[in-house]
Amino acid sequence: MLKNLTAGALVAVAALAFSAPPAAAAGCPVKDTIKFSGLDWASNHFHVAVASYMVEKGWGCKSESIPTTTAPSLNALAKGDLHISMEIWYANNREIWDKMKATGKVMEPGGVSITGAVQGFYVPRYLIEGDKKRGIKAAAPGLKSVADLAKYTKLFEDPEEPSKGRFYNCKIGWNCERVNTKKMQAYGLDKTFTNFRPGTGEALAAAIASAYKRGKAVVAYYWGPTWVLGKYDMVMLKEPEYNEEIWKKLDKAKSGKGMKATAYPTIKVIIGMNKKFAAAAGPITQMLSKYHLDGDSVAKALVFMKENRDKTGAKAAADFLKNNQTIWTRWVPADVAAKIKASL
Repeated sequence: MLKNLTAGALVAVAALAFSAPPAAAAGCPVKDTIKFSGLDWASNHFHVAVASYMVEKGWGCKSESIPTTTAPSLNALAKGDLHISMEIWYANNREIWDKMKATGKVMEPGGVSITGAVQGFYVPRYLIEGDKKRGIKAAAPGLKSVADLAKYTKLFEDPEEPSKGRFYNCKIGWNCERVNTKKMQAYGLDKTFTNFRPGTGEALAAAIASAYKRGKAVVAYYWGPTWVLGKYDMVMLKEPEYNEEIWKKLDKAKSGKGMKATAYPTIKVIIGMNKKFAAAAGPITQMLSKYHLDGDSVAKALVFMKENRDKTGAKAAADFLKNNQTIWTRWVPADVAAKIKASL
């Protein structure tokens, strides 16, 4: 029945759903399987697992995670091929997300997957300060900023191109790969470092973990909260202080050559939805408007995933829902919360 309503009527349905008393929550408000953006990194797996568990057990909906990468996922969200993206790193995707919103086909329910998320270029602390317990001497005591990296190309030697250092970027398809490539050009690092893109997010984490365990040098882009930054003592190299105007210009530029660059901002990671779906899925949209987790909570879940070999986040989601009921029960009506609790 909802499929036959006009756009205006759909919005009205959503408004009624939002104003309905808690006891009104019943079965799944949508007939189709709810499709989440299956972005290829652990925190997204965790958020998708939490949200999908809640819609399945709380409302009896069907859901699935569709493997995708950042830019295609946002386009798919606008088309309606995907319904919900649990992680949109707005600072990385400002231009494309703003374009999608301008079409009127996507919206932000208001929920926040992560507060205080950070991104940058990282090296192990032992490179700068040494590590007496591990018998590691400081190999780069003067390494404080991205600008200093050119002095240490030999330390980060690329085995495939020994005349340059190796910088571990994101995988191709992630928007951070595009941003970091332009940053390298703006800083002139493309002349002294190879721009190495691992094939997967797991491969990037594995490269850092392997180097750290062996006490070797590695410089890589990474972000937090993640199990990598939670487990290993890494230092973010300084960049010019975040400047929104410089950031926007670099983001829109095709190349970073001759451009200025700036540090990543500390940001909130937002939730995005297909607007038509959001209107039809009123109570679920309302849940996602209240969804809110801080970086520490997410970091704990990611460490749990790593220690329990939980690649999908399903175990971590169940653990979170069991042990943090004071948090998530605020997101849903009482009868929906009771169904989820019973399933646990």
